[in-house]
Amino acid sequence: MNAGLVRQALRKQPWAFAGPFVTQCLAAALVSGALGASSSLSRARLDPAARRALTESLIPEMAVLFVVVSVYLTALIVGLTMTSSIARQGRDIALVRAVGATPGRVRRAVAAQAAVVAVPATVLGVPLGALFAHAWLAGLTGHGVIPPGVTFHPSAAALPAALGITVGASLVGALVAAVRPARVRPATALTETAVPPRRVSVVRTAIGVVLVAGGVVLSILMANGDPAKADGSSFFTMLAMCVGAGFLGPVLLRLTAPLARLFGGTGTMAADNLAVRAKALSGALVPLVLAIAFAMVKVVAHTTSVHVHGAPEPAAQVWTEYSGTAVYVAFAAVAAVNTLVTVLLARRRELAVTRLVGASRARALAVVVCEALTVTITALVVGTVVAMVTMVPMLHGMLGTWTPYLPSGQLAGGLAAVIGLVLLGTVVPALVAMRRPPVESLAVDP
Repeated sequence: MNAGLVRQALRKQPWAFAGPFVTQCLAAALVSGALGASSSLSRARLDPAARRALTESLIPEMAVLFVVVSVYLTALIVGLTMTSSIARQGRDIALVRAVGATPGRVRRAVAAQAAVVAVPATVLGVPLGALFAHAWLAGLTGHGVIPPGVTFHPSAAALPAALGITVGASLVGALVAAVRPARVRPATALTETAVPPRRVSVVRTAIGVVLVAGGVVLSILMANGDPAKADGSSFFTMLAMCVGAGFLGPVLLRLTAPLARLFGGTGTMAADNLAVRAKALSGALVPLVLAIAFAMVKVVAHTTSVHVHGAPEPAAQVWTEYSGTAVYVAFAAVAAVNTLVTVLLARRRELAVTRLVGASRARALAVVVCEALTVTITALVVGTVVAMVTMVPMLHGMLGTWTPYLPSGQLAGGLAAVIGLVLLGTVVPALVAMRRPPVESLAVDP
């Protein structure tokens, strides 16, 4: 029966697992690439002078930090995307419970789904990570950051480490998502899939508040601590607040949902939809906020340094810092798009019903756009707050200023990138979902 449940889930909702597959593939690439880069730097055969130059460049320490950050991000984001995918199966889980499946059987089937998706994604991602690491080391060599004698050597631990992290994170995320659907009464579960509950979990909100408060405390300690350690501590400060924002996501989205009403009748529909689907959409807030905060911290730290000192930083240093940040931002951005796509495609039936009762395709799409803009505003505000709380103490310790500096051109480019990212994850799948006549959509999406 477990095998049947797994096959049914993968066959009926392939799009629900496409997001986790892509995310797990990139996560495996990130982990294997980080391990390969660190191993290559430590194993390089260099003369004493070249080894001393490599050590003074701090690239080996950066590579180790890259490994640590990769593990944290992978465990967080892979778990989130798998949770979002399993949550879409609430109706199917309720139906199999109604015909006699036990909670334990449901949990085993969910765990099997996670493994079936994670293993091939990881196997594909590991060689991809080797290519990325090879290109990164070649870039470091080309910019004169590390000696020419450093060449890429794949790490023997890459595949087992990536499998352990991606499969483990997927299993945890899937099993957590299946706890309530596997135990709740089938009739209650079926009712909730038709009309999502609007109450906010007190436990979830409390965890979010604790994580955000913890991030703020870490930031205060950074302001009064050793400036040399501020850069390394900033990641954990940012991560705590980003995860906390994810837990508080339903509350935040319900607070910002009324902004959609500024767009008139279309906005009113969007505001109501956001209030109902705040929990599902909140899954996209963590990777979105991470991407915004990561990019903002690194870019603003660079532009503020140039502004304070009145001279540009060495091109090699800028490339080194931006290349690593770009990888993290791209990973988080892909995860955000995957989550948004998964949530939107789960609404195909809803969009079809909206069109059957008189709404045109353009009107239904306008509602989706209003929702996307509201999610964008929420992510931008939260991401900016996280970045400022993380960065301002760091800037004070390293540069002696409390005032971040960001040129208007880069600010406009960042805003356009975030808006485009959210629209890509919502409008494009909405167009795909509405390409059929609504009657046909209802027939193929029972």
